[in-house]
Amino acid sequence: MAKRYGPKIEDPHDVLLYPVATEKAMRLMEAENKLTFIVRRDANKPLIKKAVEELFDVEVEKVNTLITPTGEKKAYVKLKPEYRAEDVAVDLGIL
Repeated sequence: MAKRYGPKIEDPHDVLLYPVATEKAMRLMEAENKLTFIVRRDANKPLIKKAVEELFDVEVEKVNTLITPTGEKKAYVKLKPEYRAEDVAVDLGIL
């Protein structure tokens, strides 16, 4: 299988558009150590992982993505256990 590469995006700020601060996102943050972002539609999982790791100085364990009914791409980013999603949320100003 051929390896797929995402778009050439130099700045990680261009990948992550904004964090999501809904009740579900807060519950995931507390219970599962996950952050939720709206990202560029053409961003792939490795690119999202790299952007989060560079911007927030954390290590990412896993990235899940979906396309919302409104056409936006949402990314659920699970951090490794030694990092806390709440600390990143405080830095972002959503907590």
